[in-house]
Amino acid sequence: MEPVSLITGGSTGIGAATARALLKQGHRVAVTGRDAGKLAAFAASAGAGERLLTVAGDTGEAEDVAAVVHHVVETWGRLDNVIANAGFSLPGNLESHSPEDMRAMVLTNVLGPALLVQRTLPHLRESKGRIVILGSVAGVRNTPGNLYSVTKWAAHALAENTRLLVAKDGIGVTVVAPGIVDTPFWDERGGTPSTEPVMTAEQIADTIVFALNQPVGVTINHMTVRPTGQVG
Repeated sequence: MEPVSLITGGSTGIGAATARALLKQGHRVAVTGRDAGKLAAFAASAGAGERLLTVAGDTGEAEDVAAVVHHVVETWGRLDNVIANAGFSLPGNLESHSPEDMRAMVLTNVLGPALLVQRTLPHLRESKGRIVILGSVAGVRNTPGNLYSVTKWAAHALAENTRLLVAKDGIGVTVVAPGIVDTPFWDERGGTPSTEPVMTAEQIADTIVFALNQPVGVTINHMTVRPTGQVG
């Protein structure tokens, strides 16, 4: 039976690259995103037909998360892999962020993955599936006033707390923590740093797929992936 994988924030960047990689492996893939136009453009470019499901919604809203999980299971009857990828950063630092922007980032980067885990666990227990949470190198080292880093430390903690909760159920949990990746993530921060080595979205997608493809009974819990030459 074809595996079923759900990816949040899957219309561009790492999420879209992961969706393409899983489709190539024969998965049925559902992707979410807040921008229906970007989802439609991705679906058209992917050319996967009925093996790709796109659902517009906000991962920080419990109703949207519940709706997409229900839609995927109703459509395909199962759920094998969940990739909590949706997230964003803000330009500036803690001193310059507005309270509204800080709230939005915390809801997307921290509450979103927690809601996704909560809603998908019953289905993953049935399939003995896997969870991948996108962390960041920012989640293992601090920089001045970096609230995004705070949210990624929380994502890493969520992954470990979830692992402890579900290890007895045969569910694999992995946090993938990339360094600098050339994706639209950087658009609001003035572009990818030109003085730093970078990775591609496809390289991180390969890492995620590697984690998902581990043999039954084996789970890689944490993968930190930097471009060669990135010091921090």
